[in-house]
Amino acid sequence: MEHGVDETDLRIMRLLQHNARISISQISLEVSMSQPSVRERIRRLEEKEIISGYTAVFRQQALDRGTTAFLLVKTEHCQALVDYCDQAPSVTDMYRISGEYNYLITVQTATIEEVSQFQDSIMKFGPSKSLIGLKSLIENRIML
Repeated sequence: MEHGVDETDLRIMRLLQHNARISISQISLEVSMSQPSVRERIRRLEEKEIISGYTAVFRQQALDRGTTAFLLVKTEHCQALVDYCDQAPSVTDMYRISGEYNYLITVQTATIEEVSQFQDSIMKFGPSKSLIGLKSLIENRIML
């Protein structure tokens, strides 16, 4: 496998991706391996940056951020836009994309009005187009 990841590493990664708070002892039971061996494998995966961090997943509606919008932005002021979005609390994701627009920004707010305010605030960087998420069909998918 690429990056020296074997089937046991993948099993450990699946367990961590499903529940980042799983104990080393539980992982060792699941993969039939000693705790020190599991700990060493996780350390190696972290060193190689195959595991880049651990996170919690929140239900956005519970945090009053149930409105999701995707903004396509066309700009020549790339770094200024990136810096602006990096500081904007409503921005959850930002991608450099190909095509007519060069950025895709995901924002999560309480209301569509807040999406509109954010879109107005980035007008200085260039034209944008917004798409409002109506319903989440696949979210926070487990990748492995």
